[in-house]
Amino acid sequence: MPEVHDEIAALSGSDRTAYRRLHDDATALLSAWSAPDPAQAALRADYLAHLARHPCAVAKAGPPEHLTASVLVLDDGLEQVLLTHHRKAGVWLQFGGHLEPGDASLYAAAVREVAEESGVDGVRIDPIVAQLDRHRLIGAFGRCREHLDVRFAGVTAPGATPRVSSESHDVRWWPLADLPEETSAEVSALAAAGRRVLTRQQPTVT
Repeated sequence: MPEVHDEIAALSGSDRTAYRRLHDDATALLSAWSAPDPAQAALRADYLAHLARHPCAVAKAGPPEHLTASVLVLDDGLEQVLLTHHRKAGVWLQFGGHLEPGDASLYAAAVREVAEESGVDGVRIDPIVAQLDRHRLIGAFGRCREHLDVRFAGVTAPGATPRVSSESHDVRWWPLADLPEETSAEVSALAAAGRRVLTRQQPTVT
């Protein structure tokens, strides 16, 4: 399989070891995760198949379709979300990005991304996966074609003041009842998934 060998050859020896560890962690995390509905179960199977095909599926330097980690940050009343106006995508989104060799796990990558992109200390991020979302990319993402995003949810204290990083144009709080129009449906769905995890609610069967 030349494609796989090319992916591995693009990484240094230490990075190969680190991404192999992250690959094993992602596989274990998703294998153990109880998907809340059939659509999420199908995505979980898709992610696991992608991981099985690509030893470097957790690396930006791996296949153009690779895993990422993100977090939706809510206030402690679960009524507002902290979003970043992403510099590359050009829309309001949750915090997140690529896994790095120094990350101890996929969850640790999500924790790091929140700290880097929000500037808020003490966000309490639940380790249970809230949602999976595989999407094609818009904006200036270079060779990246698709992100297989693993999404978590976190809570921070009221009045937490964010800081704008180099990754974004702006960072601010949005009421769930008045989300930015271009990403309202996506953020609303993630917020519902996040609230279920944070409050340990069972998904509604329809």
